[in-house]
Amino acid sequence: MSDVASLKHHLNKYETLKQEISKVIVGQDAVIDQILISIFSGGHSLLVGVPGLAKTLMVNTIAKGLGLDFKRIQFTPDLMPSDILGSEILDNDRQFKFVKGPIFSNIILADEINRTPPKTQAALLEAMQERSVTIAGHHYKLDAPYFVLATQNPIEQEGTYPLPEAQLDRFMFSINLTYPSFEEEVQVVKQTTSKLQSEVEVVFSASEILEFQALIRKIPVADNVIEYAVKMVGKTRPKSLEATELIKQYIDWGAGPRASQNLILAAKTYAVINGKLSPDIEDVQAVAISILRHRTIKNYKAEADGVSIESIIESLF
Repeated sequence: MSDVASLKHHLNKYETLKQEISKVIVGQDAVIDQILISIFSGGHSLLVGVPGLAKTLMVNTIAKGLGLDFKRIQFTPDLMPSDILGSEILDNDRQFKFVKGPIFSNIILADEINRTPPKTQAALLEAMQERSVTIAGHHYKLDAPYFVLATQNPIEQEGTYPLPEAQLDRFMFSINLTYPSFEEEVQVVKQTTSKLQSEVEVVFSASEILEFQALIRKIPVADNVIEYAVKMVGKTRPKSLEATELIKQYIDWGAGPRASQNLILAAKTYAVINGKLSPDIEDVQAVAISILRHRTIKNYKAEADGVSIESIIESLF
């Protein structure tokens, strides 16, 4: 099977996966697309939304449709790194034995990740970047594919530990979840207050996901599209010669090179799911806000003037 035929085959499966997810999740199409784009691009996602928007259910449903092992970790102030990574115990034969923690899974839902101290948050860093963990001097590879989907509640700040920029940069997307429309909420209530429970069929296998990721990596990108992505990221840096007046006025720190890499990878996947064989500038723009919003740090003047990070990023288009 040629690469083009294989891409079309995987695209058909993608559409089937969306249909399976819609059996359980009402609406939120853009959010689901962004999560799936990050997965098929090989990246992680940070989901930001108030309680009750089905963030956990959404991730669980996507994991079922992808046929992947799924673990949920509820982050709390007393959570320790060993609760995530695992620990060595003394067995009946008085030999040390390593018991794997929940991080050893294909999809990790890090629920309310900002509720745990930095020491525990940092336990995810090596896993997210290297797809491996080092415990008691031993190196353990994590099963591929591997994704971290973390959630944050934006309205509660008391007793939380904001993620440092270095860890935020590990997430390909920062995805904002909003309230459903009236019609969608009516449908949610109908579905969740009746006896009927929809079952999600497995659409992909782990090997097919890895194959899809490899195909996306092969997609050619024109030099002008890559240059556009790099210039856009460069413009977010206030001290850059290309920075606009809006950036110099309202931004303290801009995005790093990882943002440029993620823009191109995500644009490739976005182009594929929209029936293209190569991304263009519009595809870069379509994924730019979710990739740059958590990497571009506003200053106090932007907060005082009520300027949103989304409007600043859109000004770069």
